[in-house]
Amino acid sequence: MGLRAEIGEQPEVARRLLASRDEIKKAAKAIAAAGVKYAVVAARGTSDNAAVYAQYLFAIRHRLAVALALPSATSIYGTTPDLRSALVIGISQSGRSPDIVGVISEARRQGALTLAVSNAPGSDLVAAAELSIGLHAGRERAVAASKTYTGELLALALLSTELNGNGANDVQALAELPRLMREALAEEEVAARLAAADAELSRCVVLGRGYHYATAREWALKLKELALVHADPYSFADFEHGPVGLIDPGFRVLAVVPSGVTRGPMLRAINRNRKLGASTLSVTDDAGASRGGAWLPHPRTAEWLAPIVSIIPCQLYALHLSLAKNLNPDRPRTVRKITMTR
Repeated sequence: MGLRAEIGEQPEVARRLLASRDEIKKAAKAIAAAGVKYAVVAARGTSDNAAVYAQYLFAIRHRLAVALALPSATSIYGTTPDLRSALVIGISQSGRSPDIVGVISEARRQGALTLAVSNAPGSDLVAAAELSIGLHAGRERAVAASKTYTGELLALALLSTELNGNGANDVQALAELPRLMREALAEEEVAARLAAADAELSRCVVLGRGYHYATAREWALKLKELALVHADPYSFADFEHGPVGLIDPGFRVLAVVPSGVTRGPMLRAINRNRKLGASTLSVTDDAGASRGGAWLPHPRTAEWLAPIVSIIPCQLYALHLSLAKNLNPDRPRTVRKITMTR
């Protein structure tokens, strides 16, 4: 099975990326010298969820405001914001989407510092950008991205660490990631059992907050792609502002609840949802976070790195839910590996 094999390759991809730091060091040096005022990230699909991780990562660890680009402003409307003081990052597994390449090309024309994060070193995106970071993930044959997603997150985390001066705590936490990712993979039996019990699932919400909002979005995307589940991702704070009205008895709420500053508020929100009748499944490093609902475990790491580990049980759950529904996760309906948007 192609997708399952690539999910299993993620610890090795992380190991290779951790050992290949020259491009990341070069990028960090250029960013520090440029004195950028803010960052803009252009991405689509799974890579767009990596961009959301970048928003929290650079805002929290570097006090750098990060906006998501509007590729259609350039490709459809023919205008682009003033990007001259920005770091403009394009994230794309294939590096081929014309609208993402267009944002980077226009930003570079304006004189902005541009960075491509891609698994395709010879791609149009890499050629358009001044700087690039390769993912070293090898060819990804499965339609649904897995190893390139965690590769994108890790590349961004490594860039953050370089910008922070490679503190000992950061370096140690990063070095442990391949082992922790293998431990997360070892929980596949739990993911398969929970997915089999959810074989009739057709709709749900997926909640997260802070760093973990990216995981909620990516988990929801995988459920849509692979298992044809109408899965809506929300920051749980946004969910409380109206969409909570969706909950009725038995409604499925999936939640990403690793240890960290968002854990307490998330637990309170999950408890409220359960009182409204929700059936809950929590992805967490703490059994106590389930509060009586189902839980899918992953090993604990620093909160800013948790999305690199916590997405793995989510990937496994989505894979096995696809199988439980008698679907083919290697050939998801109507989805293509490379989508050429303009």
